[in-house]
Amino acid sequence: MSEPILKIDDLCISFFTRIGEIPAVMDFSCEVMPGEAMGLVGESGCGKSTVALGIMRDLGKNGRIVGGSIKFRGRDMVDMSDEELRKIRGSQISMIYQEPMASLNPAMKVIKQLNEVTMIHEGLSETDASKRSIDLLDAVRLPDPDRIANSYPHQLSGGQQQRIVIAMALLSKPALLLLDEPTTALDVTVEAGIVDLVKDLGKEFGTSMLFISHNLGLILETCDRITVMYSGEAVESGTVKEVFDRMRHPYTQGLFRSIPLPGADKNARPLIAIPGQFPLPHLRPPGCNFGPRCDYFVGGVCDKGDLPMQPVAEEPDHEIRCVRSREIDWNAPPANIKKQESVTAGEIVLRVNNLKKHYQVAANAIFGGIQKRVVKANESVTLEAREAETVAIVGESGCGKSTLAKILLGLETATSGEVFLNDKEIGSVIIHERDTNTVSSVQMVFQNPFDTLNPSHTIGGQIIRVLEKFGMGNNNEERRQRMLELLDLVKLPREFEKRKPRQLSGGQKQRIGIARAFAGHPRVVVADEPVSALDVSVQAAVTELLMDIQRDSRTTMLFISHDMSVVRYLSDRIVVMYLGYVVEQGSTDQVFSPPYHPYTEALLSAVPIADTSVKKKHVVLEGDIPSAMYPPPGCPFQTRCPRKSQVEGDLCERELPPMRELATGHSVLCHLPQSVFDDMDPIISLGDAHADDYAAPIDPTDNQPSSPMH
Repeated sequence: MSEPILKIDDLCISFFTRIGEIPAVMDFSCEVMPGEAMGLVGESGCGKSTVALGIMRDLGKNGRIVGGSIKFRGRDMVDMSDEELRKIRGSQISMIYQEPMASLNPAMKVIKQLNEVTMIHEGLSETDASKRSIDLLDAVRLPDPDRIANSYPHQLSGGQQQRIVIAMALLSKPALLLLDEPTTALDVTVEAGIVDLVKDLGKEFGTSMLFISHNLGLILETCDRITVMYSGEAVESGTVKEVFDRMRHPYTQGLFRSIPLPGADKNARPLIAIPGQFPLPHLRPPGCNFGPRCDYFVGGVCDKGDLPMQPVAEEPDHEIRCVRSREIDWNAPPANIKKQESVTAGEIVLRVNNLKKHYQVAANAIFGGIQKRVVKANESVTLEAREAETVAIVGESGCGKSTLAKILLGLETATSGEVFLNDKEIGSVIIHERDTNTVSSVQMVFQNPFDTLNPSHTIGGQIIRVLEKFGMGNNNEERRQRMLELLDLVKLPREFEKRKPRQLSGGQKQRIGIARAFAGHPRVVVADEPVSALDVSVQAAVTELLMDIQRDSRTTMLFISHDMSVVRYLSDRIVVMYLGYVVEQGSTDQVFSPPYHPYTEALLSAVPIADTSVKKKHVVLEGDIPSAMYPPPGCPFQTRCPRKSQVEGDLCERELPPMRELATGHSVLCHLPQSVFDDMDPIISLGDAHADDYAAPIDPTDNQPSSPMH
């Protein structure tokens, strides 16, 4: 078919509020051809989800399409009646939302929710509907479909819930599937399985897809074409290869410079955040919306009149919204890169020896049961962290990362083992029994900045309260002066002293969280996924801020994350955890180069990398991480290990592996014979432009760009 299945022309969507009309999407156009996957990317607030809701005609009572057309199979959906829309929604067009539990009824079994789709849209009997539902649960690779079908949503993992939502969306074999950040809340290994599933089902059913994401690596792996949005407008559109390799809009270039691609290095080639703030919808600048944040802005040229989309020379399918695109040298290296000297790690500040943390849980505590179960959250964790060093702790949800953080902070105490801060044992001391100096010496930056600030108090007051608790300053004036210095430290205006959290953006709130963590001159800062909830540009700014503060204060940082790209960029050493065990640890270069523990191998394969020259071996883990209440015998990873067959007999199922040293400082918990480790190939292989980026440290004197992005 040569006709697009979805054709959006000059779409304008506004929301009508007390202050008047707020234009959310303006002059937006795109096409999706039959069987094609179109990616829609941009920062939060750019209008991606509004476009998807506009297609579904689900904009709420305040939202309205005020211009343009949305043609599905040649018919304009803007003019359709409610009855016509009901026939199309859920049958010909389906949507998968970011949070699976928002689409599932917690009070109904899975099978009943699935059956509703075909019984309503196709009039199937309950028996026929159940058969198709079970078949599709099998198609989305859920184990034991009959058991899953008769479960309630809360009895399933996040990855299983998302697969059920995908099955629900595909039950009526829609022609168009809208996916709104479908993997954001999932672990990278689960995300890899979902991405594979979506690609395979798209081919099998011939479904066209509009894939909304802020993850450029994910778009590269799933989509044929891409549209980049900024402030309600499409600013660049083309095939994935055209946009990734020959980007021609400054905003697209800014997005790529904000993410840790191969070639980025925290000292020699740091990330470059897009300057300034995203404009509010009712306060957009004249001319180019991106103008105030653009390095190539020219007054009198970029701020004159409306800017239409225009084709890139010799690439008719590649369009951009920029009047200066042909004048810009896209291969020039970024100007004014702030290079840093490498920091030498100092003495050991934190030592964890054979740490165990077990929880006793009553089997039926709600109903007065007395049978006890033991949850083994941490099992034999041993690690060291030096002054000014960044140690990354990585692994899936449920591996024990956050439990370890709670013990370090004193929110929990260790069941056995030792935790030393300098020479002081703190693992057995709960926080209210720790002295003020110890509490201030170990601080935390939390994942969600929204939940860590009191909405009723000013920013200045909340920082001053921390200083009071830590005994900093002799009086209020001294503490206020220190608070202002902390605002300077996190690069926020001093006027923010009188603001309340609701007046700050997500990135600004996270900076306040960082200011509070560093208020008491900590020796160790535990950063628990501190940038995962932020847009890529804000993520780059916050990451660089953490690195700058660490260099100046020589603080030890434990960086908890599941994003191996960010970990590769900022960590000096990596600790890989699985089901409470440390399964591999070593320097960053050691962990990212073969030989690997099989779990590390799968983690590296799962991370999407937004670079067309990167090739990855394909390793997708089957099944979910086992329960810490019912861990498998022998090796904790043996139930999911793709290399288990390379070990003779049933050794993996019988015995816990020893911690083996593969090289100085590099150890793995594994039964694999040495010959298998010796023959391992790299998971990530790169084109000529990045040949050694993952294999060796970058020479700080080399400032040649490895690509248009870096």
